[in-house]
Amino acid sequence: MSTKDIRKMQDPRHEFHREGYEKQQQEAPGLQSEMKPVPDAGEESYQGTGKLRGRKALVTGGDSGIGRAAAIAYAREGADVALNYLPEEQSDAEEVAELVRKEGRKAVLLPGDLSDESFCKQLIRDALEKLGGLDILALVAGKQVAVEDIQDITTEQLTKTFEVNVFSLFWIAKAVLPHLKPGASIITCSSIQAYQPGKNLIDYASTKAAIIAFSRALAKQVASKGIRVNVVAPGPVWTPLQVTGGQLQEDLPEFGQKTPLKRAGQPVELSGLYVFLASQESSFITAEVFGVTGGMHLS
Repeated sequence: MSTKDIRKMQDPRHEFHREGYEKQQQEAPGLQSEMKPVPDAGEESYQGTGKLRGRKALVTGGDSGIGRAAAIAYAREGADVALNYLPEEQSDAEEVAELVRKEGRKAVLLPGDLSDESFCKQLIRDALEKLGGLDILALVAGKQVAVEDIQDITTEQLTKTFEVNVFSLFWIAKAVLPHLKPGASIITCSSIQAYQPGKNLIDYASTKAAIIAFSRALAKQVASKGIRVNVVAPGPVWTPLQVTGGQLQEDLPEFGQKTPLKRAGQPVELSGLYVFLASQESSFITAEVFGVTGGMHLS
């Protein structure tokens, strides 16, 4: 993890890890703590200013990667945080909870599988009860498996990818909307893959395109309630997805090197955007997609 001060003016080409990554394989869902190098999710580099003081946030995929970065940032901006993750990711989630509590904020751990509709409903009930309400939903969790030939994408993988990445958004939205107040913010996570789909990510890219349509339609539906919905669309970012089958092993040494900035991103580089979209600073922004791609613009 980087310890550099991200507030200091720096050349974006030379921040964080600039080279490719060594081949490394973990069984899904994987642990961030066992990656080489360990991603920077803002554990030491993100500093808050109280923009979300008193808010209550639910972050899916909050144990690692981009979700972890959002959770840490929310706590340092003054929010209490509920974390969802898979049971196998408990050790990473405990690390995040510790960081949240160090900020004097409440941390609630809610492990479970988002591909299960009944769990999604229970997740919202538990988050509402244990936090005393919800103001922010950062729906980051996702499933990504690289497959070279469409013939090898099983119906099981296809179904699971859509359940985690798309169906869970419907189930969570239906459960939470009756409880959200004006000013609440929902932030979903698409990808550069929705715009520039890779040949090895047919099912994943399809779900990321669906997330954009879902989010924009929902934003229009709930605008009359004073609730905003926006989308973050990352490019190549160093997270456990990449070492648990999200990239082919042979592609890891070049991961992120083809961006105009010649490197992959780190999760902390999305922290500020997740805070902005959750805060009143973005009060006139809804139904929008924000790319964080190192120059691989959304087109």
